[in-house]
Amino acid sequence: MTAETIPQFQPRLSACTSSILANPRACALFLDVDGTLLDLAATPKSVRVPEGLIAILQRLALAFDGAVAIISGRLISEIDLLLSPLRLAASGVHGAELRKAPDREIERVTAVLPPDLVQSMRKLALAIPGVIAEPKGPGLAIHYRLAPHAEADILAALEASLDNHAGAFELLPGKRLFEVVPSGLSKGTALAALSALPAFRGRTPVMVGDDIGDEPAFAAAEGLHGFALRVAGEHYDEDVADFAGPRAVVNWLDQLSRRLTSVEGPRPQP
Repeated sequence: MTAETIPQFQPRLSACTSSILANPRACALFLDVDGTLLDLAATPKSVRVPEGLIAILQRLALAFDGAVAIISGRLISEIDLLLSPLRLAASGVHGAELRKAPDREIERVTAVLPPDLVQSMRKLALAIPGVIAEPKGPGLAIHYRLAPHAEADILAALEASLDNHAGAFELLPGKRLFEVVPSGLSKGTALAALSALPAFRGRTPVMVGDDIGDEPAFAAAEGLHGFALRVAGEHYDEDVADFAGPRAVVNWLDQLSRRLTSVEGPRPQP
């Protein structure tokens, strides 16, 4: 495959690609991380960043004049570690954290989880081998990829704990995990907030994601007359997805960035 070739697996992806190539400065790119840019791993800390991904994102940030953002369930600080030294506008913990520009501080949209909820989930993880409790400040994830048999017990314990907090939090299922997030926040509220910022305002949003938690962002992007691109995996089958997996996403981004760089040519030095 040459740098001039853009893979076009689905009509939706083809239309999106054409829109971006026609005028990248009229578009904005929003990217999930796990299962979208990175292959899923047994634990959150064991993921691997594909070779060249950071350079690809750097090229895209230039081509889009900074209108590239990460929208993730991870903490923004974790995203920064994965993509170091690159920093992008970002939302973390399903909209509970926001960084409005690469050089801005991380803003916490809501308060941290109550200590009793965090403690009960830590105890649950200690009681079931293979279960990982991951506190995220305003949110929390319980991973059970290494203990799939424990799904029902984990769900029952989470529902019992949340009953004590009168609708303040929502339970979000994912790929071998459950996440506790503040009510009223989502990746959809995150995309809407970022889309209202000067670097993104008035642009056609393109959201790429792979899981249930990305669906509010898909709806928000389509509500702004943009594109929702789905990645096949444990949630979306290939027949309804635009990409076969994270490798296909990275390949598309790579070819897109090279094509845009080729069209623009080198930028003048200040």
